[in-house]
Amino acid sequence: MALSCEICGKNRQVGNNVSHANNRTKRVFRPNLRSVRALVKGAAKRMRVCTRCLRSGLIQKAV
Repeated sequence: MALSCEICGKNRQVGNNVSHANNRTKRVFRPNLRSVRALVKGAAKRMRVCTRCLRSGLIQKAV
């Protein structure tokens, strides 16, 4: 799955665009993903991680 966080599994959510006339059309809310180099079992690995996981310190960035 390309558009999901590899740490928490957060992926897209579906909702509606609501116009002023209350017309509703489908839309997609995508997670805010960043590509980072993280340490996984002592080795650097490139991962797609959401900003919530980055901010909360669930991964350790590789230098």
